Amino acid sequence: MQARLLPALTGAFLLAACASGPPGPIDVRPNIPPPGGRCDAGPAQSAIGQNSTARNVEAARVAAGARMARTIRPGQMVTKEYDAERLNLDVDASGRIVAARCG
Repeated sequence: MQARLLPALTGAFLLAACASGPPGPIDVRPNIPPPGGRCDAGPAQSAIGQNSTARNVEAARVAAGARMARTIRPGQMVTKEYDAERLNLDVDASGRIVAARCG
């Protein structure tokens, strides 16, 4: 009897272990203010004139206290909804930041 019980218990254990599914995604983005935080473009003005590298964009986002940042290239189509938690960085054709604003 024990010989039949062991495989059944092993199978039940394996099914129970898989029942919860894989873990959800982990948010690894640093320094994100809690939801409801507001963007303040003032401190991000220091990014103007810099290249729009990932490091500079992230530094501007953190300085502004924004939840997210997007770079907008000349002629690029963008959504028009206002997001008080988003920093918009306008860049010129060479990739230099020319304006920093919230929205």
